[in-house]
Formats: sequence, C-alpha cells, structure tokens
Amino acid sequence: MDKIQVVYWSQGGNTQAMAEAIGRGIEEAGKEAEVVFVSDASIDALKEANVFALGCPAMGAEVLEENEMEPFVCDVEAFASGKTIALFGSYGWGDGQWMRDWVDRMVAAGANVLNGEGLMAHEAPDDDAISDCVALGNQLASA
Repeated sequence: MDKIQVVYWSQGGNTQAMAEAIGRGIEEAGKEAEVVFVSDASIDALKEANVFALGCPAMGAEVLEENEMEPFVCDVEAFASGKTIALFGSYGWGDGQWMRDWVDRMVAAGANVLNGEGLMAHEAPDDDAISDCVALGNQLASA
C-alpha cells in the first residue's frame, strides 16, 4: 500500500481538521495516509515521495507560520521539482494572499500544485470544506 504524507501546522485546530479530512480521502481511495504535525515530519520521507500535502493557516500579515512551517517549506523548495503537492490551510482574515504566494513559490520550485491552487477554509472548516478536503485526498491518491 502506498503511503502519502500530509504534513501540517495548526494552532487552533482548523488546519489539523483539514489535514485529517485529506487523510480520510487518501484512505478512501485505497492508499495509506500519514497525517503528521510539521515538527514530527521527516524531510527525507518527502524527498522520497512523488506526492504529498502541506498545510498551514494564514499567520500575521498572511504568511506561513514562521518558526516551524516556513523553514520546512524552504527545505521542500530545494527538492520540489517534479513533485505533486496539495496545499491547504485555513484563514481568518485577508483574501487568501498567503496561499497564492505559497502556490507561486512551489510552482517556481518546479512542483505541480494539485488543481493549480491551494484549498482554503475560512475559520473552522464547515461540512462543505471538509468534503472538499476529502475530495482533495482522493485526488492526491490518484495523482
């Protein structure tokens, strides 16, 4: 069974709920999901993977969380070329600029961002957002 990593950072639990729903979608599609907080994630495992997901909420002035997620994403940029990556996260303000910037970074690093955009939920993901996350997990498993 193929394992797909879903690496996330979450403070209030919204992005974690999204990560878990993506993991459910991966498993529904017949693959194994490993949903892991960024501080417990293995950069080496992602280097070996062709497909994975990264999640982080908007922080501050619509940026990635700066202490754990930003350095991790910088590491990923070094080997993202040719990888298929799903990006996701929640936000409470702004218009999603952090996600557009993140997508641009990954594309510039040579990654194929699934659907050409990240999946965003405003605040706590509602039933529709959770369904979108499960569907994204299905897509990731088929990528």
